[in-house]
Parts: sequence; structure tokens; C-alpha cells
Amino acid sequence: MTAPTKPPHTSPAEARNGSPSGDDLHSPVIDWFDEHARDLPWRRPEAGAWGVMVSEFMLQQTPVNRVLPVYEQWLARWPRPADLAKEAPGEAVRAWGRLGYPRRALRLHGAAVAITERHGGDVPTDHAQLLALPGIGEYTAAAVASFAYGQRHAVLDTNVRRVFARAVSGVQYPPNATTAAERRLARTLLPDEEGLAARWAAASMELGALICTAKNEGCHRCPIAAQCAWRLAGKPEHEGPPRRAQTYAGTDRQVRGKLLAVLREAHAPVPQARLDRVWHEPVQRARALDGLVSDGLVEPLPGGLYRLPHS
Repeated sequence: MTAPTKPPHTSPAEARNGSPSGDDLHSPVIDWFDEHARDLPWRRPEAGAWGVMVSEFMLQQTPVNRVLPVYEQWLARWPRPADLAKEAPGEAVRAWGRLGYPRRALRLHGAAVAITERHGGDVPTDHAQLLALPGIGEYTAAAVASFAYGQRHAVLDTNVRRVFARAVSGVQYPPNATTAAERRLARTLLPDEEGLAARWAAASMELGALICTAKNEGCHRCPIAAQCAWRLAGKPEHEGPPRRAQTYAGTDRQVRGKLLAVLREAHAPVPQARLDRVWHEPVQRARALDGLVSDGLVEPLPGGLYRLPHS
């Protein structure tokens, strides 16, 4: 596909007036997905609903290439929720490795316990029951119901929101937090038929991940470039609040990661003195450690010892 000729500039408002409907977008995006979708383990039938759920927890704010090895090890060790539920939550934190945002590991462990106790060890099919599990919000419940069970739900992650913002709303980026207007738009674009809706959810997400990226978007390879309201408006620059890149070096997040790394590698309680060696600044180090304890990621013991949580 050759790069489309850039049309005369129109305003975002004018672009929205002629924005494509769901019917205009479904077929080209799904056809593109059928040809270009990545072969990812959680998309294979053998992954099951548990594999889909694990992937959704791990992929939050974490790229696929970092998730893949941890996902494979996780499913090999805990192929069903009940297998994880039998373990101490600290083992989930240990297996999480360096994926970041390790509270996700505790939430996934909590969800596994609830699935085992409430649903006989099977990930529930009902959206409301998924939403009632600890650590699962609207996005994850919709994603599991859609990707694992082929149900009709609007699945709005960052990639999908960016595709909809550009293709339909004619703006470069969506708002920082998901809005009611975005949810309404997503429901409007959703195909009526369940299986097609689930395919659309996966396809629009993949389009945002591979083509309609935050930077250096590949419009020349996009199956809906000819209908994209943002491109037709001349790709106007983002007019909202500045989009700040997340920093890591020198932050409390980095210190927390270093402290957790010591505890993950140890199979016995660790003395305070050993943790003190991971970061030179004592106030920040103490704040980071207190935060880990408060979040339930670290368990303090008598005698100035620390370990990953056991209960």
C-alpha cells in the first residue's frame, strides 16, 4: 500500500462531521488483523481464559517483549488459578520479576484465590462476576470477557483509545484518563454480532500497537488511512495538556525495584543492613521501603528482618 496523498487541511471539527462510522471501519481493520496479527501465546486457543487474564494483568503499562518470557514461566508453573492460589502471595511477587508495578502480582494472586473459592477454579464467563474479582477493573473484565469468551464489550486500552481519537474524533491523542464520551463512542463503534465485536476489539487494539502508534505512526500501512479524520484534517498537533514521558531513574519506583530485587532473590528473611546497601539516600530508601510494606509487597519481621509476603 502506497502512502496516501495528503489532502487539503481541514479542522478537527470539520473532520469529525465526516468521521467514519463503525461499519466503515470494521471490515478493513479486521481484514488487516487477520493478515498481520502477531502470534502471541495468549491468543492461542490453548491459553484459555486464565491465560488471557494473566496476559492482561502483565501487559498493563508493560511492552509485549518484556511480558513474553515471564508469561510463559508463569503459566508453566501455575497453569490454573487454583495452582497460584495455593502459593503465598510473595511467590507471585517473586515470579513477577522485573515487569514493574508489582502490585499487579498481588492483585492477580488475589483474583486467583477468589476464582478458586467462588467459581470452582474456573475464570467466570459473566462480565459482572469478572468485575467483582479483586484487582479487576472495567478494562480487564471487558478484555477477558471479549478475548477469552468472545463476548460483546467495548475494550478500551491506550492503543484503542488512540485509534478512535485519530480515526473518528480527528485528534492526535485521547485525554489522559478515559472519559464518558470515549466510552459512548466505543459502544457506538461496536459491531452488533458478538463474535465480530470480539474480533473488532482485538483488531483495533493491534492496529494501535503496531500501526497507529503514539509516535512515528505508520499511516502508509494503515488499512483505514483514507477514512481517518485526523489524517484528513492534516494531522493537527495535540492541543491538550502536555504529555509527559514517565521518568524512572532516581525515582522512588527505582528504589522500590532495587529493594524488591534483593527480596526476590533471597529465600530467607533479609536484614535491614542488606537493604540499606541498595540505595545511598537514606530518607528516600526508607520512604520506598515503607511504601512497599504499606502496599503489602514486603512483610516486616521482628529483629529488623524483611521478606516477601506469606499471607
